[in-house]
Amino acid sequence: MTRRYDIAVIGCGIMGATAALRAAQNGMRVVVIERDAAGSGASGVNAGTLSLQIKRVSLMPYALRGHAWWRAAGDAVGFRETGSCTLAFDAREQALLEERMALKREAGAPIEFLTPRELHAREPAITDRVVAASWCAVDGHADSSRTGVYLRALLREAGVETREHAGATGIASIDGGDGGFRIDLPGGELRARRVLLACGAWTADVAARLGVTLPIRVRVNTVSVTEPGPRRLSAGVGHATGLLTLKQKSSGAWLIGGGWQGRGSPQEGRGEVVAETLLGNWRLARFAVPSLAHVRVIRCWTGFEAWVDDHLPLAGPLPGVPDAWVLACVRGGYTIGPCIGPLVADAMLGRAGDLPLFDPARVLASSAPATAHA
Repeated sequence: MTRRYDIAVIGCGIMGATAALRAAQNGMRVVVIERDAAGSGASGVNAGTLSLQIKRVSLMPYALRGHAWWRAAGDAVGFRETGSCTLAFDAREQALLEERMALKREAGAPIEFLTPRELHAREPAITDRVVAASWCAVDGHADSSRTGVYLRALLREAGVETREHAGATGIASIDGGDGGFRIDLPGGELRARRVLLACGAWTADVAARLGVTLPIRVRVNTVSVTEPGPRRLSAGVGHATGLLTLKQKSSGAWLIGGGWQGRGSPQEGRGEVVAETLLGNWRLARFAVPSLAHVRVIRCWTGFEAWVDDHLPLAGPLPGVPDAWVLACVRGGYTIGPCIGPLVADAMLGRAGDLPLFDPARVLASSAPATAHA
C-alpha cells in the first residue's frame, strides 16, 4: 500500500532535518528521504567551523540564531566555544579585514580587533608576521562527524520517518484529486501533499525532474586532518581572504579547511582531492602557525557545496510547481541551517516567520517553467 504524508523532505542534512523537525512539531506527518546516511553530505564532511567572522553580513541574523542552536546541542555534537581570530599579514589584507569585520560587528556579531601583541598574548603559536587581527569570543566548532547521529535521534524522537540509503528514483507532481507528489524509491513509492528539496548539491537534479532548471553551481571543498600532536592552539584561526579555517581538536589533531577546491561533480560521486590546492591550503596554514611544519597530514577529503551567482540562499517556493519548496545554496549552511530550516517549514505551513526567506524565483532568467505531472 502506498504510504501518504503531509510533507516529504528530500535530503537529511542539517537544513532538511531541522525543517522536518519543525513541521512534525506542528502536527504534520513527515518523511525524510536520504540517498546515503543522515548527515553524510556537506553537513557531515565539513570542518565543523561555527564562526560568525566568516558569515556574510546579510546572513548574520540567521547565523546568530543557528549558532545558538549548536551551542544548545552541546556535547551531543562536540560543540566547543573556543573563540576565533582572523589574521591579516599585510596592509591590503588589514584594510580588507577591518572593513569586513566592522560591517559584521554592526550586524550583531560580537567581534573586536586585536593588536599583534594582544593576539600573541592569547595564542603564542600564531606567527609573528601578523599585522592585524579580529577576535570573536563566541566562535567555536562542532564535530561534523556526529551530525548524522544527532539528527537521526532528534527525528526519531519527533516521530519523523526517515528513509536512509533510499535515493529517489523519480518524483512527479500528481494531476487531479488532492494533487501532491509521487516519489519513487527503490522499495516502492510514497505520496506527499508537499515536498521540500533540501538535497544540497543534488538539488538542481531533483528540481529538473519537476521541470525547473535552477542555475546552481557546485564547489568541491577540501578538508584535511593531521596526526595528533602537542596542544599549541586553543582558538580557531582564519585568514582575511577567507581561504583558511584552522583548529586543533582536543585529540591534538589539526583540522584544516578554507574552501580550496578539488574536482568532480555530484553526478560522479565523491569528489577528488587535488594535490596543488591541498598544498596551497597547507602552506597558508603553516604560515599562520609555523609549528605545523612538523606535523603530518594523515587524511584528506572533499565535500560538495551548492551556490548561485548572488551567493544568497534559495529558500522558498519552487517556481512553477505548487506545493514544492526548495532550501539550498546556503553559504555557511552548517551554522545557518538550524535557523533557516525551521523558517522554511513555517512558510510551508502558512506561518509568518520573523526573518525573511530568499525567493528562488529571483535566479530564473526566464518565465517560470511548466509543471511536470505524473
